[in-house]
Amino acid sequence: MHSTRIAISAAMLGALALPIATASVATAAPSAVLSSTQTALPTIRDCDRPGPWVIGTRAVTIRSKATTRSTAVGILYRGHSFTVHKTSGNWHYITDRTTGVKGWVSGTYVYRDVRMCLD
Repeated sequence: MHSTRIAISAAMLGALALPIATASVATAAPSAVLSSTQTALPTIRDCDRPGPWVIGTRAVTIRSKATTRSTAVGILYRGHSFTVHKTSGNWHYITDRTTGVKGWVSGTYVYRDVRMCLD
């Protein structure tokens, strides 16, 4: 089990290092084509963007304040779509788009989905 984790970690690091090693070759060609007044805009791929917010458990209590001792104002179930407005420490102020309830949820259970570009 431990050797499998090491092999997977080594493969991931190799995949991450490959774009860095080839970056000088890839960026040299487009600059020769551009005129002095043009600048190259970076291409943002879907895998470069942070993913959507997801719930890591079946349900999360929505609270009136960013503390576990505050009043519960609702429940955010897995599968509900929600918007994060701001973050304070490990708490996120959200709006549950399914029910319209606004409040604070713990960052322990709500997080951004992480994507990785492998090319």
